[in-house]
Amino acid sequence: MLDDILKKFEEAARHPELLKERYLSEGKQIVLVAPVYTPEEIVHSMGLVPMGAWGGDLQLQESKRYFPAFICSIVQSIVELGMKGAYEGVSALIVPSLCDSLKVLGENWKYAVPSIPFIPMTYPQNRKPEYALDYTLHGYERVISDLQKATGKVFSEKLLRVSLQIYNEHNELMRETVKELAAHPEITAGQRSWIFKSATFLRKEEHSALLRQFLKELKEQEAGERKLRIVTTGILADAPSLLKILDENGLQIVADDIAAESRQYKTDCEIGNDGLVSLAKKYAARDNCSVLYDPYKRRVEALVETAKAVEADGVLMVLTKFCDPEEFDYPLIRNACNAAGLPIVEVEVDRQMENYEQAATIIESFKEMMESK
Repeated sequence: MLDDILKKFEEAARHPELLKERYLSEGKQIVLVAPVYTPEEIVHSMGLVPMGAWGGDLQLQESKRYFPAFICSIVQSIVELGMKGAYEGVSALIVPSLCDSLKVLGENWKYAVPSIPFIPMTYPQNRKPEYALDYTLHGYERVISDLQKATGKVFSEKLLRVSLQIYNEHNELMRETVKELAAHPEITAGQRSWIFKSATFLRKEEHSALLRQFLKELKEQEAGERKLRIVTTGILADAPSLLKILDENGLQIVADDIAAESRQYKTDCEIGNDGLVSLAKKYAARDNCSVLYDPYKRRVEALVETAKAVEADGVLMVLTKFCDPEEFDYPLIRNACNAAGLPIVEVEVDRQMENYEQAATIIESFKEMMESK
């Protein structure tokens, strides 16, 4: 039974195109949501299907006409997939403004993929003050207006509050899943990734239903033999070749600080009478992320505390090539881990990578570091 559920996660993670076709055949409209912290709840509340657009592992060709060579491959691959027709049939793409690469993505999309409307979500970087709340609200109102034009759907404040609750419940299930996975070394890094990746494509009600079944079955299963325990950090860590190397070296991911994984589910929404205000407050409450402004870099301390709390043997930094926010944070993370006596290594990844031999060598050395600690 557990294998059957994992297979469903895997199918959704590996074949989002089949999910897209299913949703369209059911008469649903799909809206792509680019990273990070796009207001999916608004999309969901309007009866639309939000599907994650984090790009894919492929060679970049057509999109190179729109980007310099030294920009994040995640945004390049989103445009590449759009130009190749992978997103044909969707109603719009929402892109937040949380890094320079994402800002460029939106503007280039308008020319590279003109058949799919681009909707910007402009967030304030200094998100905590009261005036930032108003700024975020205006951003949401712009998104709602553009969605209504693109899809013909109507926004409902009442339905938004329902969606906020659905997303809160999914957040709780994801956090519970992470804790339970830490107690089960027999679940591989690859299988763990399927759970997170499928969450970006499936409607949250569907994914929550699978998570409930999965947790029930996993809790009844006897835990496997202990492995070396690691915490991963970065923007994206879903490359099958990299995950295979972790599994081959007997490393278990017991927690993560990955933007495409646990960072998405750390912050719940305190639902009040005004759903949009509640959603804006949720954004303001988010912390400990490289793309969110924090002059004190509390993310660094939080990562070390997490690693200690889960009794991790080391920290693996999965650095997306040309991701400036992550590159700026890495020296601080490395120094904090060293001070705490936590072995740490960095592996650089790119959506175009085919050869992971260097990563394999680094991870083998990392394993030896942790074993000799």
